[in-house]
Amino acid sequence: MPTFSSDGLDLAYRDEGEGDPILLIHGFASNLDVNWVGPGWFDLLKADGRRVIAIDNRGHGASEKLYDPAFYSSDLMAEDALRLLDHLDIARADVMGYSMGARVTSLMAIRNRERLRSAIIGGMGEGLLRGAPSADEIAEGLLADSVDDIVNPTAKMFRRFAEATKADRRALAACMRAQRSLVDPEKLGTITTPVLIAVGTEDDVAGDPHALARLIPGAEVLEIPRRDHNRAVGDKVYKQGVVDFLSRRP
Repeated sequence: MPTFSSDGLDLAYRDEGEGDPILLIHGFASNLDVNWVGPGWFDLLKADGRRVIAIDNRGHGASEKLYDPAFYSSDLMAEDALRLLDHLDIARADVMGYSMGARVTSLMAIRNRERLRSAIIGGMGEGLLRGAPSADEIAEGLLADSVDDIVNPTAKMFRRFAEATKADRRALAACMRAQRSLVDPEKLGTITTPVLIAVGTEDDVAGDPHALARLIPGAEVLEIPRRDHNRAVGDKVYKQGVVDFLSRRP
């Protein structure tokens, strides 16, 4: 997998296909293969005539690992994403982020609107306006000796997910303990980029997508039926909704 340098860090990425570029930004404890390649997003978007790019966020996947929470703010990850576009000489791209990646995408839509043709916020609704729930419990669960020692159900879910993806749990714990770059509700109102918000109807992590959409001019909501936070990622309704949205945006 190729890498590029972002503020001295070696970060991994994939770049496949031809056509209008779309950048994919994965969620916490995931990586580009688990979030985007395995569920079929690369194949789908390439078949739709698009150049598909995805980044392994710092501390995740094949990218460099860091163990200080100061290195893991969403602002820094947004800068990583922009540097990848610069590295690939891409002036403007559609950007889709899921969960943590949705927070990064929203910050880019607010601060770097000239670089985004559209923004797709997946797995995140009004949760963008607050920090990660149970952050301390999740971080402690990632470092626990055994998953059986974890009481908090959300912490247990992330620990099992991290084990399944063979992630660096110490790096993830540092990421979870990072100060969240909270999204200012008033600044959401300044977004001029077309926005799609896609959330599973059984997602108890994301928060209300309609409440978020009311803060973003012209934002559309895509409800993904009978899917929770994890199972929504590869859902066919999500995929078709994104393809349709991209076909309509300017």
